[in-house]
Amino acid sequence: MPAIIQPLDLKCNIQCQYCYQNPERDARHAQPPYNLEKIKGTVEKIGGPFSLFGGEPLMLPEKDLRDLWSWGLEKYGSNEIQTNGTLINDTHIEMFKQYRVHVGISVDGPGELNDARWAGTLEQTRQATAKTYAVIERLCKESIPPGLIVTLNRSNATGDKMPVMYEWFKYLEKIGITYARLHILEVTNEFVRRKYALSSEENLSAFLGLLKLEEEELTTLKFDIFQDIRDLLLGEDNATSCVWNACDPYTTQAVEGVGGSGQLSICNSVNRDGIGFTKSNVKSFERYLALYHTPQEYYGCKDCRFFIMCKGECPGTAIDGDWRNRTEYCDVWKGLYQHVEGQLLQEGRIPLSTDPERESLEKVFLNSWATGRNTNIAGALAQLKQRMSITTY
Repeated sequence: MPAIIQPLDLKCNIQCQYCYQNPERDARHAQPPYNLEKIKGTVEKIGGPFSLFGGEPLMLPEKDLRDLWSWGLEKYGSNEIQTNGTLINDTHIEMFKQYRVHVGISVDGPGELNDARWAGTLEQTRQATAKTYAVIERLCKESIPPGLIVTLNRSNATGDKMPVMYEWFKYLEKIGITYARLHILEVTNEFVRRKYALSSEENLSAFLGLLKLEEEELTTLKFDIFQDIRDLLLGEDNATSCVWNACDPYTTQAVEGVGGSGQLSICNSVNRDGIGFTKSNVKSFERYLALYHTPQEYYGCKDCRFFIMCKGECPGTAIDGDWRNRTEYCDVWKGLYQHVEGQLLQEGRIPLSTDPERESLEKVFLNSWATGRNTNIAGALAQLKQRMSITTY
């Protein structure tokens, strides 16, 4: 992943009710001024490229956006931004083209389906949603279609809302959207749980419905989550998203966060106590060693045949907000893995979850984590293959 630059820290122009950054946002004091040269210096040390993030990064003055993106284009050949889309104007679109900026837009659906992305009042929220919707259409017409991040919640993914979602995604494909990342809701407090969180059954139903939509009615628009699961089951996981890759909650190796003064930071999703921890310079994988050995009734993953694919999933969704536990959405992911596992078996392919070599692969992971190193399934398979060839020789 690119370095994640947050010049304005978590400052945002709307107030998404379920935002995983809210615990930090609620605890923060005034943010000191950002320094673009210090930010660039840290990005260079990391090795680039970078993505502008927030909060809402388009609250940056246009001259500073131009400064960062012209530097990013010269240094790394392209740029990225993740935005809610409500502030995008003609100048931004001109800069997107000029500086080769790939745009990601966070939006949960049309009209009322996006109401959790609150903008102060219901009228203002609907107006903001309409702006985002118009921007998506405009970017597609300008031949720079954005990628989307869609968070499933009670506003957009209950049984009565899913038909609207299906039609929305079909329309998005028609106008040129080819990529959408589906997020499961990260519950930060009981208010969010009561108002917005789906049950495991509702989440699984929503995901399976969207998988069916992709398989039967969509042609060019793809949801990353389903390809990830398929790739993990087949051991082809060199490009899967961070939630499946044994993230150390004190290092979050997939996220090289860079704050306004150039300081390194970790992924906001694990900062549940409102503290923006700086990044540890030592990686460790105790969470995954513990989950492997801890019985499931004690919030571990012992004896789960999907462990090396899922690894307890993101620590940001851990049971009780405690990163030592597996994800609270275990039943959802297990259901999806079982579904895709069945599809692969019907195709005559052997998923690693049913492969006799699975235990040997698990040992490769355990040995790597015990020595402070991470690996993926493709790497573990390569190690096993090498050992077998040496033994045979």
